[in-house]
Amino acid sequence: MTSPTPGLFGHIQRLHGDRPWGTMLDAGTGAGSLRWMTTLATERWTAVTGAAGHARQLREQTRATRRPGDRILLGDWADPGLLAGERYDTVLADYLLGAIDGFAPYFQESLFARLRPLTTGRLYVVGLEPYVTATPPGDPAARMVWRIGRLRDACLLLAGERPYREYPADWVKRALDRAGFRLLSEEHFPIRYGTRFVESQIAMLSPRLARLADRTLASALAGQAATLRDEALALIETQGALACGSDYVLAAEPV
Repeated sequence: MTSPTPGLFGHIQRLHGDRPWGTMLDAGTGAGSLRWMTTLATERWTAVTGAAGHARQLREQTRATRRPGDRILLGDWADPGLLAGERYDTVLADYLLGAIDGFAPYFQESLFARLRPLTTGRLYVVGLEPYVTATPPGDPAARMVWRIGRLRDACLLLAGERPYREYPADWVKRALDRAGFRLLSEEHFPIRYGTRFVESQIAMLSPRLARLADRTLASALAGQAATLRDEALALIETQGALACGSDYVLAAEPV
């Protein structure tokens, strides 16, 4: 087992214990998950992303450390030919379920069935309990995060993009069962959002609003974003962070 890693990946390492990682698939790779995976004693790894620019960036970042058998692939899980016939001892789905709506809309119901034949050992699913809900939370901090999320998603939709669609752990557990996995472990990790979350969420709105033909609407939304930013930062200064919701890690294996 490698040296302890904090946070969600550290929890996965503790769950994995002394089991060999073997061949590993990062089914929805990002800079964080790929960086972590390269520290593990794997035989080889494959990382899949649906974004061409992201794939190029990750290939450049790992150029010096990739082994001959390691791969970063551009692919869509709705494509039945992607990794057809391959098998992996360990599969990681790190926030993949929420992100996949931007690449393969409506495919979430089939995702775990799609990953099932690829998985010979452990599947680790990392996800986020949805905080953009139909009704606003009563707690001021959670309500602030909810407001930021709704404004962000509204701007993405107006700009012609699809926002992420997160799924709760209970939904994921039912989907895993239907796909032929047995749940081994479930753990939730409360989230405290700080200034970086607020700044990053608000910052991503400007390029989207710049695309809107209706400049009056764009200006009004930009003003709302600035006001929301100030309110959120003031609340963080008072409370230290915005406590809202949780991440979860599920461990499962094929039946």
